[in-house]
Amino acid sequence: MARGMQFDARQNESPKTGYSMSNTAREQTVIHELAELRNRTGVFRDRTHAGEILATMLKGLRAAEAVVFAIFAGGVPVAAAVCERLGLRLDVAVASKIVLPWNTEAGYGAVAFDGTVQLNKELITALALGERTVQDGIAQTREKVQQRVLRLRGERPLATLAHRTAVVVDDGVASGYTLLAAVEALRRHKPQRLIVAIPTGHVEAVRKLAACVDALYCANVREVTPFAVADAYTDWHDVDEGTAIRILHRFRKDDDDGWRYFCH
Repeated sequence: MARGMQFDARQNESPKTGYSMSNTAREQTVIHELAELRNRTGVFRDRTHAGEILATMLKGLRAAEAVVFAIFAGGVPVAAAVCERLGLRLDVAVASKIVLPWNTEAGYGAVAFDGTVQLNKELITALALGERTVQDGIAQTREKVQQRVLRLRGERPLATLAHRTAVVVDDGVASGYTLLAAVEALRRHKPQRLIVAIPTGHVEAVRKLAACVDALYCANVREVTPFAVADAYTDWHDVDEGTAIRILHRFRKDDDDGWRYFCH
């Protein structure tokens, strides 16, 4: 197992790379990574393996106090492995990128389950996207997200997160806007702590996310550009909605306070 390393996202440097992380919004945020995985590719067999490695980093979380929110759909197998290893509650956070009209693989922002929008304003300016184009993209993505939420949750709201830690899990982060939207949406539910846990991430996106949460766990931090989440995996394929739902249903049960969650 790789040796753990953590560094303050404010000014401390990684002893392996000398990369200085800055964080103005949350000056004490600590980024936890595995030093031996820094800048490596092909470090995870698949998403389940990635989740198992994340679980070793998150083993201090207490089951009674933490709820894991998987970003649908690619984050679901990762989060499920974390929950199975640690006995944590599993729920889902729906968020989707706002895709470019001419390239559905690329996006200029994201929309979360409650309608929260995060926009990459620099990219919008660089691509000279008009206001009508941007707003149309937001509206289409919001409708897509709302329909998916209805399929997954129905009308059931999230549980009260007061006195609980919300852990947001995805399969990796390149730009970070999808996770940023989900984090902002979950923060409105006022969890005691808000944590992001990802197997792999570009160092700039990791720094950006760290500014918005109480702690960030990223096993494989990479500085290479261009960056692809898939490069961290030897077996990589899209997770379809049906597969993700089947995984979630393994965890589904009724809680005593009447809300539905996915729990080991």
